[in-house]
Order: sequence, then C-alpha cells, then structure tokens
Amino acid sequence: MRIAVIGAGIIGITTAYELAADGHDVTVFERRGTAAEEASFANAGVVAPGYVTPWAAPGMPGKVLGQLFSRHAAVKLSLPLTSRELAWMWKWRRACRLETYLANRARMQRLAFYSRDRLDQLTEALKLNYDCSQGYMVLLRSEKDSKLVQPGLQLLRDAGISFRKINAADARLIEPALNPDTAFVGAVHLPDDGVANCRQFALLLKGVTQQMGVKFEFNTAVAKLERAQTASLLIAGESSPRTFDHVVLCAGLASTQLLRPLGLKIPMVAIYGYSISAPIREAMNAPRSALMDEHYKVAISRLGNRVRVAGSAEIGGSPEKKRTDSLQTLYKVLHDWFPGAAQRGSRGLSVQEWKGTRPMLPDGPPIIGTSGLQGLWLNLGHGSSGWALSCGSARVLADLIAGKSAAIDLEGLDISRLA
Repeated sequence: MRIAVIGAGIIGITTAYELAADGHDVTVFERRGTAAEEASFANAGVVAPGYVTPWAAPGMPGKVLGQLFSRHAAVKLSLPLTSRELAWMWKWRRACRLETYLANRARMQRLAFYSRDRLDQLTEALKLNYDCSQGYMVLLRSEKDSKLVQPGLQLLRDAGISFRKINAADARLIEPALNPDTAFVGAVHLPDDGVANCRQFALLLKGVTQQMGVKFEFNTAVAKLERAQTASLLIAGESSPRTFDHVVLCAGLASTQLLRPLGLKIPMVAIYGYSISAPIREAMNAPRSALMDEHYKVAISRLGNRVRVAGSAEIGGSPEKKRTDSLQTLYKVLHDWFPGAAQRGSRGLSVQEWKGTRPMLPDGPPIIGTSGLQGLWLNLGHGSSGWALSCGSARVLADLIAGKSAAIDLEGLDISRLA
C-alpha cells in the first residue's frame, strides 16, 4: 500500500521504518529541512520505562501552585495563556485524580516496556551505533525528597521493575564524579534503564529507511487533509491533492491544525522543555550515564563526549523566547552535581541552549490508531516521553494498519479515550 507519514521526528521516522519493513511504499513529508529538528532534537535521552508516568498525577496541581513564583520551579506559566491552554489545564487537573492517574500510568508503562524492547531489537538487528549508556539514578537531596518518592517505589515493586534504594556513599560508587561538596541523603538506582541519543538514532534509522525505499520530502508543509477523502493531502504551494491508501499523522502540535477542519478536536498543547548540551571537559568529572535530580526534576545525561542537562516545563509562551531562569536552573543543577564536567566557552566551544515543544495531551498517554475517518491514522501526543515510547508506538501502528493484533493491550491508547 502507498502510505504517507506526516512528520519526520522520532515518531514519524520510527513509523516510516515499521511500515516500510512491512512492505509498504512510504513517503514522509516534513516541513523542516531535515529530520528530528524539533521535539526530537535535544531532549534528555532518558529511556526509563519504570519512570514513564503521566504529568497529570495526584498532588501535581498543588505542587505547581506552590512553586509558581519560585525561581527554580519545575513548572512555569508564561502569561497570558490562550483559551486552549486554559481548557487543557482544566482537563489536566481533572486527570490528576488517583484512579485516572493509575490507569494512565499503567497504559504508558505497558507501551514503554514494549518500546524499549523494540528499540533494543532494532539497535541489534540494524547494527545502529549511537551514543548510549546503561543505568539511571534518581538523586534525593533531602528526607522530604525521599518520602515523596515512596509511592512511586511501591509502583515499581508492583510492576516487578529492578531498582535499589541506596545511600549517598553507594551512589558515589556508581557515579564517582558526583560533587563531594553537594550533600544528599541517597538515591534510587535502576540498573536496567539508561540513556540514548534520540536524534542520532532518528538520523541513523532515517538512513536505513531510505535504503529500504522510503522517500523523504523535506521543506514540504502539508496545508490540509482533504475532507472528502482523508487519505489525500494538499501540499502548500500545490494545486492538486496527492492521494494515498493511508495517511499517518505524526506531526506533533501541527497535527491539531490539520485535524480541526475534519471535525477532530484533539486537546493537545505545547509544554516547552529546555536543555543545555556541552562538550565534556574531563571524562573523570562527568557522569557515566543518566541521573535525575528529584527536587528540581532535571535530568543529567552522558551522551558520548557530551553532557546534556534537560528539564523544566513551561505552559504558554513560544518556542523562540527562552526564559533565563529556566536555563539558569539547568546550569545550577549541573554545577551542583558535576561542576567540572562541561566546557563552557573555552577554546571556541560553547554550550548549546535549546527550547523544544512537547506536544502533550492532558491525561498523559498518546493516541495511537485510527482517527475514525477512512484511511487516516494517528500517532501523536507522546509529550515528554516521545523517545521512550517511539519504537513501540510505531510497531503497534504498523500492526493495526496491517490488520494484525498488536503485541500489547491497547486499552486506553486510542482516540476513543477522549470521548
């Protein structure tokens, strides 16, 4: 079958690969000049299925309000908020109920574990060589942090996830470069999780898909999907629509604009995240793998010869305008834990500062499967977990298009959840 994939981020590229592997004739349309230029460009890279969880969680509204005016708050609002963002926040608040949270967490983790397995399979089968390392550690600065993670640890136990609650001395054995002047009470270590470079993987997989015959049309914006025939799309600047057997929408936030004229209103908004990336100055002073500062909700990742620090969640605003305080939080956390790790401007080298969009649904899980319209499929709304969910989401969608049963239970992962 002839299939169009709209979007060449990590979701679009993994989807294109799985469809091509099933023998379909695939064309990918991307408005940017190359692949993985937006949300997939400089994310934290953490692949930790046990910690994939909805942003809508019990107690979160109170935490957001309590930190609203803090300089280093994990969540920030950029005013004024649009009516769509306000409506999203209302739905998000309702999704923070315990029973809703537990259901959505189970859905996301089911997909996350499947996705990690699929990522490992692709890496081995295709012999993909990208920056990655094993191990993930959640750093607990205080007894308060330690108490706050207890409910999550019970969920890890219930799910059979391997982890250890360790003291600060043991944490320093695993990560010897941790700053000796920064006091903390302990950590949670997940040995089977880790970190991997999302953009490197995306570009390598893009090369594989091209060898398989997948066509990429960059600098090509899809203007609209045809209402009468939703497997047809009109490219900006062209007068006649292009027709396919199926169209798969993986265009992140832009997907909502294409779906609205078709009568499909997806409650998805941009939650902006930040990262800084810098060359490692001295390997002995750098992290070995991935860590999370539980207090500031900031991840520190070792990606080859670079260190990346990622975090913050900003509602409202625009991708062009970076908040100084959000970036300063990342620099602070890096200095607290690994003060000698990064080169900052020496010998002409500079830190890359990035702000990216996380297209997020209010309750957490993505939407994967049919749109309800003939020939139009959806793979979107992965939020801050796009990298961790991408490979599994793509394989699930390819199976559905082929008329096969997915390898995991898809309850709550399709568009019917929004009803």
